[in-house]
Amino acid sequence: MKGGFRIERARADDLAALPAIERAANALFEGTGLLPAVDEDFTHPDEFAEAQAAGRLFVARAPGGEPVGFALVELLDGQPHLEEMDVMPRYGRRGLGRALLEAVFAWGRSAGHTALTLTTFRDLAWNAPFYERAGFRALARDEIPPALAAVVRDEAARGLDPEKRVVMRRGLDDGPAS
Repeated sequence: MKGGFRIERARADDLAALPAIERAANALFEGTGLLPAVDEDFTHPDEFAEAQAAGRLFVARAPGGEPVGFALVELLDGQPHLEEMDVMPRYGRRGLGRALLEAVFAWGRSAGHTALTLTTFRDLAWNAPFYERAGFRALARDEIPPALAAVVRDEAARGLDPEKRVVMRRGLDDGPAS
């Protein structure tokens, strides 16, 4: 990857850096009216550790080797779901988010999965529109499987307005994101 950045599976010694990346990325929500809900919604360290041990946690590394972004994948009924992806704002707009997505797509294909899902904010440029450009499409309510519907309910219980959220899916055999 250009600029000396690289994407790879997270190591156990990366886990301590991920909460700071998550908190820094939340600063992007300032002025959106969404900050109170997202600022209280952090990933539990055990979730990071479980995903890392299972090979479902990817990091973007700066040239010095420190993690500056991550993509966390969980399995819902055996299917991959992008639970979270964050990049430190000072490293934004360098293609790291897209590169993290490509790593997740490659992992999913190699693991025999056919699609990746996610939930995100509908109207923020770095959320649904970003994922649409990467080949994701919004799912209609009747297309959302039960395990994913449970994620939406859980998000609503944590204060994320379901009217501002969208459930998306991308086939993994669709080739590289453009």
